[in-house]
Amino acid sequence: MRHKVDGRLFGRPANQRKALLRGLVTALLDNQRIETTVAKAKETKRIAERMITFGIKGDLHSKRQVLSYVTDRTVASKLFNEIAPRFVGRNGGYLRLVQTRNRLKDSAPMAVLEFIDYEKIKKAKGKEKKEEKSEKKEKA
Repeated sequence: MRHKVDGRLFGRPANQRKALLRGLVTALLDNQRIETTVAKAKETKRIAERMITFGIKGDLHSKRQVLSYVTDRTVASKLFNEIAPRFVGRNGGYLRLVQTRNRLKDSAPMAVLEFIDYEKIKKAKGKEKKEEKSEKKEKA
């Protein structure tokens, strides 16, 4: 029995499991949204919310903690400069997990893991692209 044993093992050795989760967290912070299996999404959500909490604190120790886990320095700076300021007044619950479908090959349940304000960001980026296209047409 696994009483009080926390976390999922994914049938992998510890180093592969850590690399998998580090890659998923880095991809999530970089792209704001990822699609993966439900079990991987739940584990990724735990770690990513901790990283965002470090980002909100923003002190030197928090930066070192994030850099020890996130594999890309530009993603870490994006966390502290863009992502964390959006959630300053919020006590947790920065991510949304939406179960979507079953994968065709192995019928694994899939889920989308995204920030709770992803739709607002998506609309804002879409407006910027439309404005850039209209400016290019006016110049031509």
